[in-house]
Formats: sequence, C-alpha cells, structure tokens
Amino acid sequence: MSGLAARFELERGAFSLDVDFELPARGVTTLSGPSGSGKTTILRCMAGLERPRSGSLSLNGEPWFDSAGGLDRPPHRRAVGYVTQTAHLFPHLDVRDNLLFGLRRVRERAPALTLERLAEPLGLLPLLDRGVGNLSGGERQRVAIGRALLASPRLLLLDEPVSALDLAAKGEVLEAIERVLSDLTVPCIYVSHDLREAARLADRMIWLDGGRILAQGPVREVISNPRLPFAQ
Repeated sequence: MSGLAARFELERGAFSLDVDFELPARGVTTLSGPSGSGKTTILRCMAGLERPRSGSLSLNGEPWFDSAGGLDRPPHRRAVGYVTQTAHLFPHLDVRDNLLFGLRRVRERAPALTLERLAEPLGLLPLLDRGVGNLSGGERQRVAIGRALLASPRLLLLDEPVSALDLAAKGEVLEAIERVLSDLTVPCIYVSHDLREAARLADRMIWLDGGRILAQGPVREVISNPRLPFAQ
C-alpha cells in the first residue's frame, strides 16, 4: 500500500482526539482548524512523541505504530523531519554545522540531498559560516527546515513554521518553503491557521475541530465547503 495511513484515539483531560485518514505518498497536506482542535497532537503522534490510547500509523505499508499489535517505533527510528514554530538550533555550531547535523542522522540510507543543493533554494549559501546567534528569526527557520530535509526524512512535519515571524520574514520563509516543497518526494503535513498559506502550499486539506475531522480533500474544495466556518 502506497501512502500514509493514520488512525489515532487519545484522551488528555477534557480533550479527546479521534481521527482516521489516508494521504498520498507525496504532496503537501495542510492540517487546519481552530486552536485546540488537535493539529499539533496529530503531528506529535506521527513523530512518536505522543502515544495514542489506540490506533495505527503506517507509511507505504510499513507499520510505525499499532496499538493492537503492541508496536510503537521510537521517534529516532521513524525518519521524520519535524519543524516547529521555534527553530531549535545548536547555539555552539554555525549554520553549516547545524545543517550537517541533519546529514549525520542518515546512516544506512544514502542522503537524498546535499548541503549545497539545499542551501541555495533556502537562501542559506551566504549564511553558512555565520553563527546562529546572529541570525534573524526567518533565517533560523530556514536553517531548521534545511536541517530537517538533509536528514532525508520519509515524512516531513511542519508545525506553523512561520507563525512567530513578522510579515517580511514570513514572506521570505514561505518563498523558501515553496521552492523546496515543489521537489519533495515524500508526504509533508503542514499545520497552519492561514487559509492563504494552505492554498499556496498544499494540495490537500484536513479541517479539524474538537479533535474530529469535519472535512478533507483538495484544498479549494474544503475551503469552499459551506458547512465550515470560513465559508460563511
């Protein structure tokens, strides 16, 4: 079976998550919905950082999590690239070595990208020898995305990577993301509240509310769904 299949059930206090979806083997899917709808929780379940009460996760037919079978592959064996709102860079390393850390995570597999090939579309070539303490917020996010991609992930998770940036930096990072995602050959899940970002970057959208999927499908089809709040 080609693609990603996920089913998660989880309870945390008053919040409960109950989702079931399948995604193609490549392309960008946006997870959207109001705050507290379960977007980040889904990403954390995929990355192995949170364990659902029950459910399953497989990529291209390879199981990563199966509560019924007792399978829970640890995060370091899931080959997931995960970028959050805040770039967690190594402060003692320059940009080049932060990026190269991603390559060090690739062991038995040949890396899909080289530093030089990735640094150019991300606009990082002039920054390679710079310390990360001297980077702007947008530059830091581009380094974080580059490091995640250099690890040759089989699944890329981007959790609101531009939400903490000012308007100018947000535009720079979105342009860089758009360039690298156009050549991506693995599934990417992009969390965003911004429908313009979704329409710009993604092929598909999953709309969540209260831990449930209300709609999913091609982005423009979901955005035009009259049952959803933004269509009013």
